[in-house]
Amino acid sequence: MIKIIKRIAQTGLIIAFPSLLSAQYIDTKWTVTGYFGEFWFAEEANIFGKQQEISKGWADGVFYSCDYAGQSATYKTYTMTEFLRNKEFELVNQGNAFSKVFAEHGLMSDDTKVFVHRITCNGKKVSDRKVLYPFITVDGSNKAFYVYEGAIIKLESDEKIWPLR
Repeated sequence: MIKIIKRIAQTGLIIAFPSLLSAQYIDTKWTVTGYFGEFWFAEEANIFGKQQEISKGWADGVFYSCDYAGQSATYKTYTMTEFLRNKEFELVNQGNAFSKVFAEHGLMSDDTKVFVHRITCNGKKVSDRKVLYPFITVDGSNKAFYVYEGAIIKLESDEKIWPLR
């Protein structure tokens, strides 16, 4: 009987809150709180404190926008160790940049999952096509990271939807 009650409760939660099924919530308003590394061409004043909002088929912000023009998102999940050893991020991770950024935010646990998102916008015409990649989130955190020029951009969501670390 207890198993049946638990199953009904789980099903009810999933129906009421389908976002619980997602790997990591990205549909929110993110604020740029800092960066690690260097900008090659961009000015810090044009990025710091600015926002990036993602909401289902719509996005607007300092790095990427899509006005209901075929936005989609995929992700790949890594353990912390797998992510830090991934050759795809070798160039930006020189000097253990990601380790330093993650450690600064208390996110360096071996059992922590790292989600690397690819968010794309098809656009209304070919010249409108855009990609936001890699947009990185860490399980149990309201922090996100985006590689831009020679820097790792730090973003934070005001929403308290995760069991925060």
